[in-house]
Amino acid sequence: MSKILPPSGYKKEDTEKRKTWLENKTGFHLNEAGPDSPEDFRGIIENHVGFMHLPLAITGPLLINGTYAKGEFYIPLCTLEGTLTMSMTRGLFLTHLSGGIKTNHIKQELSRSPIFIFKDIDKSKQFISWINENFVEIKREAESTTNHGKLLRIDKYPSQNSVILDFVYNTAEASGQNMVTIATHKACKYINDNYKCDSGFRYYIESNFNGDKNPAYKSLLLGRSHYVVGSALIEGRFLKRILRVSSKEYVDGWTQCTRGSQEAGIFGMNMHVANALTAIYLATGQDVASVVENTGGIISYEVRNSDDLYATITMPSITVGTVGGGTRLKQARKNLELLGCTGKDSSKKLAEIVCACALALELSLGGAIVSDEFAFSHAKYGRK
Repeated sequence: MSKILPPSGYKKEDTEKRKTWLENKTGFHLNEAGPDSPEDFRGIIENHVGFMHLPLAITGPLLINGTYAKGEFYIPLCTLEGTLTMSMTRGLFLTHLSGGIKTNHIKQELSRSPIFIFKDIDKSKQFISWINENFVEIKREAESTTNHGKLLRIDKYPSQNSVILDFVYNTAEASGQNMVTIATHKACKYINDNYKCDSGFRYYIESNFNGDKNPAYKSLLLGRSHYVVGSALIEGRFLKRILRVSSKEYVDGWTQCTRGSQEAGIFGMNMHVANALTAIYLATGQDVASVVENTGGIISYEVRNSDDLYATITMPSITVGTVGGGTRLKQARKNLELLGCTGKDSSKKLAEIVCACALALELSLGGAIVSDEFAFSHAKYGRK
């Protein structure tokens, strides 16, 4: 085996060249924004003592034709995993050559799910009827706590001597976990004060039914936060040139990975969408713990036109926002501005970008496994 030479491009002048290149491509000057003032951390962190300096990379261009995201985008990534940025770049280049990635934003729904407990099972039906009859008043109470969140509906799930109420919201440009908590608590107070039950009842603000920060099949089926699907048709000539595999070889390899996933009980059906999510979430100030509930991406591949590869991804849960939380930190805000993800519908746009990047990264990894370049690439880019 020939000696693996370390990759070049790690000198200070290489970093400066990339910044200049990015500015020439986008007109956007992405210098480091510098550390934020501790006064800016209220609502983000307690007991602040300092900073972890994470490296920031750029990849792209992503060519996307989505419901909200259209055109070319250069993607900021924060990661400590060598090969990830290079692999995503390869996947984005591959899809760009074949006309880009198509995405469709299906819906945006985030819920909080309190549970109401009664003395006996015969109280549930009456309680559900009262909730239906008083929805307008409950909605008014919930929405009085937010300028942007909207209560879409309350789904009811009777269980033994209790009822789970899944309060489903549209959270606009916010990721919305705090928003739906505060709004739902106000609604529960209203229910507690106004619903009359001769034997009494109690409630808890959260039953864990909504799958917040948990991998849940409910989220996989119904969606949680942004629900996005994406696809790319990769021409066979580019597949062989960039990934060095044919479409048939690729699909055959994925079939074996699917078998392994099923036998291991893997949640969703993908190789590592969590990598794309984490890197973009860190770079754009998202709640990174949401990755655990967002990893249920479902990937599929098929041969088209004899030698082309049709790749699709369904991501029913992408919990991102462009206002609130860490998105107000200086570097995160600059990265969102680089993506054009500010203003109306920007959270939907960001969700589509995330979905497309996840598909590109999946394509690249699949190619590396089928071509048997997986270990080589990590030996080259994943070690010092």
